[in-house]
Amino acid sequence: MAEKVVEKNELIERVIRVNRVAKVVKGGRRFSFSALVVVGDGKGRIGYGLGKAGEVTEAIRKGISRATKAMTSISFTGTTIPHSIVGHFGAGRVYMRPAKKGHGVIAAGPIRSILEATGIHDISVKCLGSRNPHNLVRATFDALVKLKSHEAIAEGRGIQLD
Repeated sequence: MAEKVVEKNELIERVIRVNRVAKVVKGGRRFSFSALVVVGDGKGRIGYGLGKAGEVTEAIRKGISRATKAMTSISFTGTTIPHSIVGHFGAGRVYMRPAKKGHGVIAAGPIRSILEATGIHDISVKCLGSRNPHNLVRATFDALVKLKSHEAIAEGRGIQLD
């Protein structure tokens, strides 16, 4: 798993995984590459993309392009998330718990990259089920998108936030 951090136009770009795929043809093997990339602004906007190409740099460029187009906003309070949540995708599950200020990010590789690109600095995460980076990334995004702020929850229940 390669990890690369590049800041361009105030975006944090992280390469989660580069995969080499071989296709056997009459003359030998043809190689192509796929790159799973996460892009965030550190202020709550995050996206992921999968780029495929004949060269690694081109696959990463395509992944970054798709990730920036697919960026979505996440609601979090201060440096942590507002409540505990479980994200699902395929056989992968991700359990996220808020933590006190100064606790740090306790998470596995792909999830740590996503949370740092989002701007969340204090959180505990446990991976349940599949450890496949693709499943973990999509399960993490599922959990982050389902987060609701305390104000939104109070408004939905029709009570005052005190």
